[in-house]
Amino acid sequence: MSAGDAHAVTVRRFLDAGAGRLSMELVAGRSGLGRRISETALNRPGLALSGFLDYFPQRRIQVIGLAEISYLASLDAATREQRLRAFFQRHVPCLVVTRHRGIGHEFRDLAEEFSTPVLRSRMVTKHFMNAATIVMEDLAAPQEIVQGTMVEIMGIGVLIEGKAGMGKSEAALALIRRGYALVADDVTVMRRDSSGSLVGSASDATRFHMEIRGLGIIHVPSLFGVASVRNQKRLDLVASLVPPGAETEGMRAGGDGDAVGILGANVKRICIPVAPGRDLANVIEAAALNEKLKRLGHDAEKELDEKLMALMSEGIDASE
Repeated sequence: MSAGDAHAVTVRRFLDAGAGRLSMELVAGRSGLGRRISETALNRPGLALSGFLDYFPQRRIQVIGLAEISYLASLDAATREQRLRAFFQRHVPCLVVTRHRGIGHEFRDLAEEFSTPVLRSRMVTKHFMNAATIVMEDLAAPQEIVQGTMVEIMGIGVLIEGKAGMGKSEAALALIRRGYALVADDVTVMRRDSSGSLVGSASDATRFHMEIRGLGIIHVPSLFGVASVRNQKRLDLVASLVPPGAETEGMRAGGDGDAVGILGANVKRICIPVAPGRDLANVIEAAALNEKLKRLGHDAEKELDEKLMALMSEGIDASE
């Protein structure tokens, strides 16, 4: 499911995402929480509040800080009401008052009249602008829902995929028991951030839960502690569970040739044959740790190849 209405950035999604990260709360205009935010950039509407509305970026979140609040307080009541009404008539997605400043009855009345959500943050304005921009970029990033269970192993994000009944959740459960962390079970939401990396997370409905065949639903942090879960993680490796013999010769040998495409990015994939008595968690753990070593510059396959080539070269030289 690609970006579209299902992933539209609404004021409600922005509030939900920023309630903790941005110390944000709703103070007025609840009826407008479904309003869509079309641009990720934020705007401080100083010129608009002074009466100059040409080129006003009304599709953006409007941020009102100490300077705007002080300016409005310097106006007489009639002028202030006129300027605010002209501002709200532009139907901006929402406005955020920073530094936890209170708002007057004019704000509340106009917010309800025009169904414009008014939010309030405890953050200093410049810090809020920086943090809120990151939140908006995350929310607006392209997304795709993929079938698979995602875990974090020593900092490496691994997506375990395979047909139903192959043992994805059981393998993930065994890894969690070894001290690693669950990101998402069965269904993983992937998004591509501004750096081009793929970041996986769980859906809001299933976050921190797993379904184990024969056991049912479990709440992972309740059983294994808060360190056993992650809200999100960059995807570094895909582990495909396949029936014996289903892997190709290239997959069986490993290496960097096989990859899977998600949202236009290629991620390395390994294929692990599933057989009775095989410890899948052990193999996935080893694959993740091997990937981490490669990122640190230690490539066992390359080193072995170089060693064999050196031995063969020595043998040829000796025969000559």
